[in-house]
Amino acid sequence: MDGIATDVAVGVKRGSDELNLYSTSPNSVTANGNDSSKKLRVEDRMESPPSRVLHIRKLPSEVSETEVIALGLPFGKVTNILMLKGKNQAFLELGTEEAAVTMVNYYTAVTPQVRNVPVFIQFSNHKELKTDSALNQRAQAVLQAVSAVQEGGSPNSDTSALDSVLAQAPSPVLRIIIDNMFYPVTLDVLQQIFSKFGTVMKIITFTKNNQFQALLQFSEPVNAQQARLSLDGQNIYNSCCTLRIDFSKLVNLNVKYNNDKSRDYTRPELPAGDGQPSLDPAMAAALNKDSSLLGTPSGMVAPYSSGGGFQSSLSYSQGGGAISPLSAAAAAAAAAGRVALSGHSGCSGVLLVSNLNEEMVTPQSLFTLFGVYGDAQRVKILYNKKDSALIQMSDGNQAQLAMSHLNGQKMYGKIIRVTLSKHQTVQLPREGLDDQGLTKDFTNSPLHRFKKPGSKNFQNIFPPSATLHLSNVPEDVTEEDLRQLFSNAGGTVKAFKFFQGHKMALLQMSTAEEAIQALMDLHNYDMGSNHHLKVSFSKSTI
Repeated sequence: MDGIATDVAVGVKRGSDELNLYSTSPNSVTANGNDSSKKLRVEDRMESPPSRVLHIRKLPSEVSETEVIALGLPFGKVTNILMLKGKNQAFLELGTEEAAVTMVNYYTAVTPQVRNVPVFIQFSNHKELKTDSALNQRAQAVLQAVSAVQEGGSPNSDTSALDSVLAQAPSPVLRIIIDNMFYPVTLDVLQQIFSKFGTVMKIITFTKNNQFQALLQFSEPVNAQQARLSLDGQNIYNSCCTLRIDFSKLVNLNVKYNNDKSRDYTRPELPAGDGQPSLDPAMAAALNKDSSLLGTPSGMVAPYSSGGGFQSSLSYSQGGGAISPLSAAAAAAAAAGRVALSGHSGCSGVLLVSNLNEEMVTPQSLFTLFGVYGDAQRVKILYNKKDSALIQMSDGNQAQLAMSHLNGQKMYGKIIRVTLSKHQTVQLPREGLDDQGLTKDFTNSPLHRFKKPGSKNFQNIFPPSATLHLSNVPEDVTEEDLRQLFSNAGGTVKAFKFFQGHKMALLQMSTAEEAIQALMDLHNYDMGSNHHLKVSFSKSTI
């Protein structure tokens, strides 16, 4: 992009061959992104007068046009973009000044991130972004593809720049990774989203490196390219379940079974497979009926609760099937911040857990493990069937989240089964009745991870894995101390790494089962000096 310095101008007319941003001509901009000889301070974000052109800095070097556009999409139509990849910067032009003001206000309260890297957004001094399309083809093609989908149409096939981008599609198969998977994402949800761009033939879902992933095959490569350009970097649900999309090296998927993990839509006669549950028709009906792509999953409560809700940027209008921009008012209301999950939901918040190791399990251990996925309120190990327990979560959403992550996991040597219970609450024993400590009320426990509004724990919910994330580590505790502590919990410590200046660490056990046991035993462990160790599962490996 360095070669466009003399051909790109922002404002009413192009400036001289030697343009400096924010220097002699306030209506001109160079492509090198030098907005000042001095670095702007954080507090300068709001000092420039409002403009529908925004200046974005400190972008990751590998960032794509789609990811930058995705920052602005929730707030309204994005009308232009200029990427300055050599400077890790970009300019983004929105359709209205109001949309730009809402975006800056929102990202003042909620730090914007691209690929988990915080970025800096401020008003530009320029009122309009003019780019030479011949020198900015890739960005313009991406913008046109996204805009066309927003408006319910199809990309303009007459545009040579867009044709060249779409023609680069190497395969009809996309590889999809879901980041920050706060809600479960099903095969049917993926089909519902991606079918807006063409005929979805096959889908295979799986977990790799502790992340939910999928392979999805379109009938044509051009449909895969349009879907990737429009959806990469977008959230499926409110502020979570972020799509990371690239092309697969495969050109055809071989699907053997039709069940909740894989589907060949061209061969409905395929078997469900031995030991593989076929998709529950009631679940499929619920998903297809009211997910409406996809503000909040059916029967779940949105993590935002303010001012009429925070529409997902993938929320489709019922009419034309186009991506509906987030309303400015809703975005401003959402800027008030994330609140704990609460309210009524479509299913019970009580779980039935069976096939427990009755010699080892306690209400406290179940509270700690299930507390990774929600705030467990009450736990009851059944008196006449001590390998089973009832666990009451704060609401149905947390119950479903815990069920999706913990069903089938190995705990104390036994594979546990987690299902939704028909009970609405867990009853406490009558006063004076000794139930041998099998029922515990944790309603007022200080150890709830999700009670505090805006807690970062909302963004760090991962499936059980062999790698544990440790925080609140005292400065005088050494790697050897922690290795010894976790070895004594039962198991082998395979790897260890401190980070964040010794306050946090990653610790890898031999298996996920060992990590589960270590978490139950050592979360909130008193390390002395008023430091209680915090333990959670990590998506990272060492």
